[in-house]
Amino acid sequence: MVDGGDDERERREDAAGPGHEPAADAASGTEPAPAHEAGTSELTSARRLRGYVVGGVLVLFAVVAAIALLAGGDGGGDDDEAQSRAGAGRPDAVLPAGGLFAIPDDDVESLSAAADRAGCEVRTYAVASRDHVPPNVPVRYSSNPPTSGRHAPVPAQDGAYAESPDVKELVHTLEHSRVIIWFKRDLPSKARASLKAYFDHDSYQLVLVPDTTGMEYDVAATAWHRNPRPRGTGRLLGCPEYNDDVYTALERFKERNRGRGPEIIP
Repeated sequence: MVDGGDDERERREDAAGPGHEPAADAASGTEPAPAHEAGTSELTSARRLRGYVVGGVLVLFAVVAAIALLAGGDGGGDDDEAQSRAGAGRPDAVLPAGGLFAIPDDDVESLSAAADRAGCEVRTYAVASRDHVPPNVPVRYSSNPPTSGRHAPVPAQDGAYAESPDVKELVHTLEHSRVIIWFKRDLPSKARASLKAYFDHDSYQLVLVPDTTGMEYDVAATAWHRNPRPRGTGRLLGCPEYNDDVYTALERFKERNRGRGPEIIP
């Protein structure tokens, strides 16, 4: 049997219409608030809540926009520069991988001819001293980068450096028959990658360092040749502008000077 009481009540409420005031609560004896007053209160609360939400969204949008503006700066160049500075101390940032270089298959071309073709110059310097000096004593050299002279008691090790050792340590390394290749740190990354590839191709008794001497060249190589004895001769290959022909000049310089220093150290 179906109770029709609920249906009857729904019909009465529908017939009363939306403006009908409910009867007093018989149990409590109190009258509920008029319908229009309750609706107004609820509407006011809803509007106030909606205002808070909209205001919060606008504040959040302003904060995000300010952060984006600060991060983006005035263009991509500043962002690239910031990233470059951030990575400047990493070895793979200073000497990136993936470089390419080429040198002739034969060695017919002389050092002077290879240097001329690459736009480089070859210089020699008399050696004034082979003395050791304490690490804290400054030394002025006859060229930038140096080729010979007074130096630190302990030499720098062979290798490719993202940060240059002390110059006096590098001069001692020259005395030990090494060839040092110096490059400007602000060379394009492609050029630095190719110099690293050249070093990796044949790194025996070779050092690759970013210049800290203020040299005028994009790329240079130095060596300390033992002749004439007893002090020998400082030798320099300086290339004002980096180009693909630099590698042939570097190769010829290395062939003539590597392993021929005042001290033959394996």
